[in-house]
Amino acid sequence: MNTPERRKPIDPAALREGLSAEQRHTVDTLEQFGWQLRFVRRPIFRDAVPVLYDRSGQKYVVVQADGTLDESQTLKIRP
Repeated sequence: MNTPERRKPIDPAALREGLSAEQRHTVDTLEQFGWQLRFVRRPIFRDAVPVLYDRSGQKYVVVQADGTLDESQTLKIRP
């Protein structure tokens, strides 16, 4: 039994809401190099965690609150 896809299309402007200025700058720069902002995790009482994927969709990076990149690949992402 297949369940239908319930995720809604992503609004790029809504994804950027709540990001720090440093995160927005880093996201904008990476998008110029072909990276795509796919989703933003918003944990309670913590900073937003934007996640960008490369062109192939195989590698991802997490942008920290100060705009630095975390390439450790430790974030658990379901397919």
